[in-house]
Amino acid sequence: MKSLMKWAAGAALGVLALVAAPNASATTCTGEFANPITDLCWSCMYPIKVGGVTLMDDGQQDIDGPSGPLCNCGLDLGITVSFWEPLRRIDVNRKPYCMVSLGGIEVDPGFDAPEHGRSMSGTGQESGQTTAFYQAHYYMDPVLYWLEVILDNPCLERSPFDIAYITEVDPMWNDDELTLILNPDANLFTSMAASIACTADCIQATAGFPSNDLYWCAGCQGPLYPLTGNIAHHTSGPQSASLILQRLLSKMHRQLALWSANGSDGLCGYYPQPIMDKTEYKYTMLYPIPQTRKIRGECCQPLGRTTQEWAAGKEYPYKGEDFAFQVFRKRDCCQGGLEAMF
Repeated sequence: MKSLMKWAAGAALGVLALVAAPNASATTCTGEFANPITDLCWSCMYPIKVGGVTLMDDGQQDIDGPSGPLCNCGLDLGITVSFWEPLRRIDVNRKPYCMVSLGGIEVDPGFDAPEHGRSMSGTGQESGQTTAFYQAHYYMDPVLYWLEVILDNPCLERSPFDIAYITEVDPMWNDDELTLILNPDANLFTSMAASIACTADCIQATAGFPSNDLYWCAGCQGPLYPLTGNIAHHTSGPQSASLILQRLLSKMHRQLALWSANGSDGLCGYYPQPIMDKTEYKYTMLYPIPQTRKIRGECCQPLGRTTQEWAAGKEYPYKGEDFAFQVFRKRDCCQGGLEAMF
């Protein structure tokens, strides 16, 4: 209970940085505080390995980690530890400044931002594609740390629950051309061949984990670029929200606001990775319907996996058109060898 009070206080402080105010827009603002005990897919943390030996896996898939049980950070000898850490939360919202993960609170900083919309591209309804636009919010949410599940462990990210980034104040989020400043390599992947290659990424992500060789792809959700809220091919809310989640994570990596922590390079701390390693993330839905029922033995999925397996019934009118997700990142660390570094 003490930890939950700390989390609520941290969330309240983040909201108080903005001024709450009503909004005259017809778009609804919905959301709720996720219960970390009942609404979170805790099996996403697995497999947990110590010294290269799997202690618990609950049938969950994993990516390769450091080989060997021992490690060292400087002169400090330690043992390798591997798990998937729940550490970020992401809103995908239609109404600007609607904080889905904070209970559907609306805030007003004093200036407008683009609102969600859908339209038909092309010359006719049958031949055209449905396009869409969403805003998004990025929260610091190291659940294991603020719940005090594991005390004084240097392998955990240590930060309070906080609002770290909102797209409404980013002029690049709704401008595909302006965002080329951040990802100029998007110009390399505008061909039909580059788009077709994303089919292979979709197949690979659905069977296991996505391909880092096809880093411009977001698997079954389509192209990762541009890193904006503009969706060229909208088929459903969960599909578009999953694409926005991947773009936001990639954007944070590109801006060096999010670092990696897996593999041998992560044993002694975090390291920058401007081109995101797509295989080191998994995510699970928190809102509108927590994704806790297992499909294929899992209640979370890697980036790029088809939403058709898990998204049925996860979107509905009025209160079910905004989304919140918990993001898990693969963590490899040197337990013992890290203690002198923190």
